[in-house]
Amino acid sequence: MFALMAVVFVLGYLAIALEHPIRVNKAASAIFTGAVIWGLLMVFHDTILPGADGDTHHLVEELRHHLGEIAEILFFLIGAMTVVELIDVHGGFRVITDRITSTKKSTLLWIISVLTFFLSAALDNLTTTIVMCALLRKLIKDKETLWLFAGMVIIAANAGGAWSPIGDVTTIMLWIGGQVTSLNIIAKLILPSLVCMILPLLWMTFTQKGNVERPDVVRSSGGHGGKITGFERNLVFGLGVGSLLFVPVFKSVTHLPPYVGIMFGLGLLWIVTEVMHWRHGADDRGDLMVTAVLRRIDMPSVLFFLGILVAVAALQTAGHLTLLAGWLDSSLGNIYLINGTIGVLSAIVDNVPLVAAAMGMYPMTQYPVDDIFWELLALCAGTGGSLLVIGSAAGVAAMGILRIDFIWYLRKMMLPALLGYLGGILTFWLMWGSGGH
Repeated sequence: MFALMAVVFVLGYLAIALEHPIRVNKAASAIFTGAVIWGLLMVFHDTILPGADGDTHHLVEELRHHLGEIAEILFFLIGAMTVVELIDVHGGFRVITDRITSTKKSTLLWIISVLTFFLSAALDNLTTTIVMCALLRKLIKDKETLWLFAGMVIIAANAGGAWSPIGDVTTIMLWIGGQVTSLNIIAKLILPSLVCMILPLLWMTFTQKGNVERPDVVRSSGGHGGKITGFERNLVFGLGVGSLLFVPVFKSVTHLPPYVGIMFGLGLLWIVTEVMHWRHGADDRGDLMVTAVLRRIDMPSVLFFLGILVAVAALQTAGHLTLLAGWLDSSLGNIYLINGTIGVLSAIVDNVPLVAAAMGMYPMTQYPVDDIFWELLALCAGTGGSLLVIGSAAGVAAMGILRIDFIWYLRKMMLPALLGYLGGILTFWLMWGSGGH
């Protein structure tokens, strides 16, 4: 049954990858897979976990623990998507799009990618991807070009998040756990992370010629453009972006999870927009209100995220990931091979439990604070997820918002992402070698 759990996960993963050929929504496959794997674990726990007693209460508590962590991500995702959509319906993104005048693909790629790289370090890769996907919908009409730019946003967001203590959830884990310190992780990883972005960007620059076609009608304020003043548009944009930027500040001051910070920002923005539209009648306000914006949130993508993370949590609870980490240690030995493989695996299995398993396997007596093992782990786990569209939170968000196809991403973006991934590791090795600081 232990092996059957892994088989079910692989089959569920294939169903997600083949969403369009089999005509089954990826969210349905994900939540079904998660439920089946946990069902197997609960019913056959004596076989899967022979050392455990017959009581399944501890497994239920484990599920609740994982669900609490997953819920933090989901509520943050819902809150951030709502803020971005609210800015969108008020035409707030015109503040940026009106200033991006170039339509040349190569120039626009560099502007979007560099902006994403540094923005993800200040916010995080998930929030940044949500914002940039909203911007791309305003700048690009053609679906193929839009997806290519979104693929580059995923790579840039993951690369930008890897070198910042608050940019990626795995780097946050290592930072909070004491394995790395803020200034050191920035100094050691900013250049390798930049290479992770620049190599795919150069690839895309040479393969993408011509100009982008802007959308004919920019969906900004749902038909209310004439009733929204410039001050109101700028106010919503400023408060919306400010609430996103405030999340890491809120977390550092209150020590509360990021979803509480996004709730604070969304609540403030909700109150301001309600008061702002008092002058409009109920019929005129229409889709300007948060209650209407919430109906535009892509809930299937949220459920997909829930399903895949619940499934991975079951594998972690049953010991599959710990077994995998132990096999890597005994088979590979070299820290570059171990972390490089963890990075590739993080494109298939969520990087959070993989990093958690590594943190548990390797004590700080073996690898002390700011050892290159931890820095390399942050780089590989943070950027390896770019290899597949569902390999990172940024990819899942972009997939949901822009309906990116799994197989399309595999064909078009995996090779440039792999080029950047290997280039980043090579840069790290050239800079810091195999030991010391």
